[in-house]
Amino acid sequence: MAAGDTTRRLAIDGTEISDASDCYVIAEIGHNHGGSVETAKKLFEEARNCGAHAVKLQKRDNRGLFTREAYDKPYENENSFGATYGEHREALEFGRAEYTELMAYAQELGVSFISAAFDFKSAEFLADLDIPAYKIASGDLTNTPLIRHIARIGKPVIFSTGGGRIDDVRRAHETLAEENDQIAVLQCTAGYPAEWNELDLSVITTYRGMFPETVVGFSSHDNGIAMAVAAYVLGSRILEKHFTLNRALKGTDHVFSLEPVGLRKMVRDLKRARLALGDGTKTTHPSEVAPLTKMSKKIVAARDLPAGHVLGEDDVALKSPGDGLPPYELERVLGSTLSRPVVEDETLTFELLEERAPEASGVISGRDG
Repeated sequence: MAAGDTTRRLAIDGTEISDASDCYVIAEIGHNHGGSVETAKKLFEEARNCGAHAVKLQKRDNRGLFTREAYDKPYENENSFGATYGEHREALEFGRAEYTELMAYAQELGVSFISAAFDFKSAEFLADLDIPAYKIASGDLTNTPLIRHIARIGKPVIFSTGGGRIDDVRRAHETLAEENDQIAVLQCTAGYPAEWNELDLSVITTYRGMFPETVVGFSSHDNGIAMAVAAYVLGSRILEKHFTLNRALKGTDHVFSLEPVGLRKMVRDLKRARLALGDGTKTTHPSEVAPLTKMSKKIVAARDLPAGHVLGEDDVALKSPGDGLPPYELERVLGSTLSRPVVEDETLTFELLEERAPEASGVISGRDG
């Protein structure tokens, strides 16, 4: 973006994200596919059907990413896919063949395919596949070497800020901005799930002030959909949410992920939120005319009155429907002279009134003063 341009814009795979746009929804598949390409395809299709703009995977070079001790650590629990943590991670990892197949399927569906890169080798892996955008996970917020490497690939970069302090966020943003102006920053709490009092949605406003040219979003790890709308109202224009076919499936992420019905409702509510916000102009809408006419008031004659009568407070009343002179015109009506007789409840109009008498005007003015 040009210097001084405070318009937030980011284009991902042909979709523009801005303050004026719908929220860009990323269905975070992560490893909820359980190592199955067919399950991943079902997740992609359901996410597209629910209205998500993008599906997201996570890419790790497990041997290079973890220490030998961490890789070989026993990992025997109800969510384990292997006897050690390394075996567990490898069972959930897709290689080039799977990524190529899934990218082609996403393109066929018309949903964008993005991924998080957890290490240099994974970043290069994804660069070779020419994915349209990269995610940097909260765990790499302080990993400036990896951040800089991904920035130099030249594609849009979305980074999460869970667990970080404001200096960590500023440092990561500056590192990205030195190499790449296609940036989005997501408020995130790296609890799985995060408690309601940990979401810190007001940080979205903080980020918008800190980074006036950067699209701001929300990576939501809570157990619901309402906070996505709250985040949108605060200025979030990207929403990342974990997605599953069934929250009861094996795996640590399913329990706080959205099922299709939840994702569909969240996307629906986000679209409604954009429409509901309007443009800040107070407007009378066509749908309001009939009910407001029925409920509002007009100025009418309080009783039968002859021609030439000078109207006083006891001669008028405020009654519905409001299809005549509104009550704020009362001061102009009082002290005026009737040009013809009127009957009780008849609507008073300026055409029925002659110019108010000077002495009456003075009396009213004195009363109001």
